[in-house]
Amino acid sequence: QVQLVESGGGVVQAGGSLRLSCAASGRTFSSYAMGWFRQAPGKEREFVAAISWSGGSTYYADSVKGRFTISRDNVKKTVYLQMNSLQPEDTAVYYCAASRSMSAHIEGVRYDYWGQGTQVTVSS
Repeated sequence: QVQLVESGGGVVQAGGSLRLSCAASGRTFSSYAMGWFRQAPGKEREFVAAISWSGGSTYYADSVKGRFTISRDNVKKTVYLQMNSLQPEDTAVYYCAASRSMSAHIEGVRYDYWGQGTQVTVSS
């Protein structure tokens, strides 16, 4: 069992930056692939970024490529999402997720555990 707790959300002006963190419990964190997803009001959940168990492979949605960076620290059992050049369309609740598969995935159904989410609001 893995429990995930996100933090770092908030309100930021367009062009600003935030770093989200997702702290995991459990002894097997290093064997899980991790992902970030987001859901804006009235929209479906969408993939943002994913990272393999070792951090050697990363994937990004086209909408965030070049602006967001996913990383992980297996000693601290934490995954991060550095978000730069934020835009109002990035406003959403951001969720981290863990997959028992060691390979990163972009499909939400491939993830087994989810956090409660953290709100990110970007003002124009």
